Amino acid sequence: MTTRSKDKVVAAFRKLFRTSEKISEQDGASGGPTNSPSRHLLSRHHRPDVVTPSNSGPQEMPGCSSHSSSYFFKAKKSGASCSQTAVTAVPERGVRLRRLMKELSEVQRLQHRRDAAFSAELVNDNLFEWHVRLHKVDPESELAADMRELEVPYILLHVIFPENFPFAPPFMRVISPRIDKGFVMEGGAICMELLTPRGWASAYTIEAVITQFAASIVKGQGRIARKTKSHKEFNRRSAEESFRSLVKTHEKYGWVTPPLAEG
Repeated sequence: MTTRSKDKVVAAFRKLFRTSEKISEQDGASGGPTNSPSRHLLSRHHRPDVVTPSNSGPQEMPGCSSHSSSYFFKAKKSGASCSQTAVTAVPERGVRLRRLMKELSEVQRLQHRRDAAFSAELVNDNLFEWHVRLHKVDPESELAADMRELEVPYILLHVIFPENFPFAPPFMRVISPRIDKGFVMEGGAICMELLTPRGWASAYTIEAVITQFAASIVKGQGRIARKTKSHKEFNRRSAEESFRSLVKTHEKYGWVTPPLAEG
């Protein structure tokens, strides 16, 4: 390349850079976008419209909580969406509330009679948890004789209503006194088909449940325990475990006496 050609190339480059600098100065003064190479390079690495992982995260659907209420008996799996579940849960809560208020009103009306067999009260003002006192059983039974002899005025029951009541049965256990036989199991759990999903019907009232229990405990030759089995726990947790085991056994064999090997 000759000297003259080199001078022409140098002059062309100088003209090009002067033009770029003028454009940059004009863009900087106006505050608008620029076409300079450095600006293009920065814009490729910095995009304010792009959301980075730290700014994004999992979002919950409106009306859906991160946890669900637990039932004593597990609900069947459903393919319904969370919003559909929430819509159906609201009417069920309303049904549960109205039904229990009606039940409590009826029980309180009956318990003021002189011949009332049982009475009920809320546990810590919780409508979904009751203490029921069974004052009378068959007066000719051995259990009634035990109650008179030991001056036990009533059998105290703990009743818990699940969220899907009255479409699922309440959980009920004996708190005191300790009962031997009478279809009363570990922790005070009660072996009664009426209290299982298979035997329950939403039309059953609390009065019917307590009346059935009073007949069942006598039929099973229940007696007040004279000696406490200290090595065995007697609480709600052990009652629930015992009842779940009971339900599994009866689902397998039906409501007949299972083989001794099955307990």
